[in-house]
Amino acid sequence: MALGSPRGGLARQTLLQRLDAAAHEAAPAALGIVLIMLSCLPPLVPGQPGLMPSAGPAAVYFWTLYRPRLMPPVAVFALGLLTDLLSGAPLGVNTLLLLLLHAAVLSQRRVLARQSFLLVWVAFLLLSSLLLSLGWLLRVALAFAILPVMPAVLEFGLTVALYPPLAWLFVRLERTLAVP
Repeated sequence: MALGSPRGGLARQTLLQRLDAAAHEAAPAALGIVLIMLSCLPPLVPGQPGLMPSAGPAAVYFWTLYRPRLMPPVAVFALGLLTDLLSGAPLGVNTLLLLLLHAAVLSQRRVLARQSFLLVWVAFLLLSSLLLSLGWLLRVALAFAILPVMPAVLEFGLTVALYPPLAWLFVRLERTLAVP
């Protein structure tokens, strides 16, 4: 193979360099998996089953907004499916919701990415309220019954309150990914 060929640079990379590059690419989705698994642990408040913040929307929102190449639709689909499986939600509900969030953030990315943290957080609050409302409506439709609203409202509050510390964590990870 000639050095000037398009694959010449790739052939010169060592196995460790390629593994390092793959780890950098997978880090946001892997962190999303860990956060989703943590959010499916026993509840924070004793006697309140299911009262947990949802970390999946925060991960999808942040990475789609700032590094969309590192949060492709396939990763979003996998995070949603994992959330459905671990939380016992109807299969496909969280998958659909996270894919809709991903599409909404991508459509507004050019505007949102240049805003202050406060405006980005307010946009997350608005998108999360739509997302969790739609999720509640889907669950009602699939259960053929009116479900209590208060758990969904509390989940929304916890999810929005959790975004700043998660964003801080994501920014730290993003800075390590930016190092060559």
